[in-house]
Amino acid sequence: MPAPNGIAVSIRLQNPVTLDVDFEASGSELVALVGPSGGGKSTILRMIAGFEKPDSGEITVGGQQWFDSRQKLWLQPQKRRVGMVFQSYALFPHLSALENVLTALADRQADDKIRLANEYLARVNLAGLGARRPDQMSGGQRQRVAVARALAREPDVLLLDEPFSAVDKVTRVRLQRELVELRTNLSIPIILVTHDIEEAARLADRIAVLHEGRILQMAAHEKLSISPVNTAVARLVGIRNIFNSKIAKIDRQHARLDLQWGNTLLETSYRDGFEPNQTITWCIPSDGIVVHRRNRPSRGEHENPVFGVVNEVFHFGQTTELTLRVDDPDAHPLHCSLPTHVAERNEICVGADLGVSIKADMIHIMGSADP
Repeated sequence: MPAPNGIAVSIRLQNPVTLDVDFEASGSELVALVGPSGGGKSTILRMIAGFEKPDSGEITVGGQQWFDSRQKLWLQPQKRRVGMVFQSYALFPHLSALENVLTALADRQADDKIRLANEYLARVNLAGLGARRPDQMSGGQRQRVAVARALAREPDVLLLDEPFSAVDKVTRVRLQRELVELRTNLSIPIILVTHDIEEAARLADRIAVLHEGRILQMAAHEKLSISPVNTAVARLVGIRNIFNSKIAKIDRQHARLDLQWGNTLLETSYRDGFEPNQTITWCIPSDGIVVHRRNRPSRGEHENPVFGVVNEVFHFGQTTELTLRVDDPDAHPLHCSLPTHVAERNEICVGADLGVSIKADMIHIMGSADP
């Protein structure tokens, strides 16, 4: 929902070959841009901030046009109310934390500047540390100074370019929590660039998946992880189980569709727009696969029981990932995960026979298979 001040960001940009995007962020929404390096994520932020000029398109923030190629309108960066946090933080090394924040308050009354700068430092949990220079602070503290300086501009949009990539994992999680807390007092859109889909899932209301300068899909992480629009999105959000199958049967009356996967018939929910014998591409997230207990029958006839031989086993702390060699005509393994204590209790190892169930309602058909 839009914030009371009505601030919203509308982006439509085009650069021949390199960039073609169209999206919006409203109110206090946090939108994450994810995708491979070189896909245009940081370029989009720089164009919103005015550091780069698109060839064509529009940028509208809070009802004000910052760029419109048709009207030959280009608002200079210093006239845009933007708060930006760079990957390197871009702090002035010779200035203290307080002085760095003061640089964003140049148009304020002299009597208010120091008070406001200290207030912004307090908002990011740096009260009392204003006298320290960047080289006297940890990576996490420097990142907080950069956020405080960005907020001191009283921006209409906050742009975060890989803000947590330069700190260790423990600090990164703490800073992510602080951003979530900070958002409760902000009523402006936030656009976050990250290469980490897990980070985007933790922080963003919606995620835009970019590939080669185009947004392939934009949705909440929950939707991306269970219904990607194509194989590129599926791979970018971490889905490894992607297969081709023929549609064996369509039963519209009972809202059922059957897939012929090798010698296995998989039941799933009915999807419109497909025909019998059509070859389609489908995927299943790892949490859509239930590993059976060893030497136990499948639990229920509608669970799509599949049997195979364990091909690989990887223990990652409390989680174990394994691949199962099944009767897939393309010889692709089935990737599964389960708690490590369950894997150990069931003596799952390479070469062991294993059964799994593929949840019918989590099979997602992405469309016709590529020729």
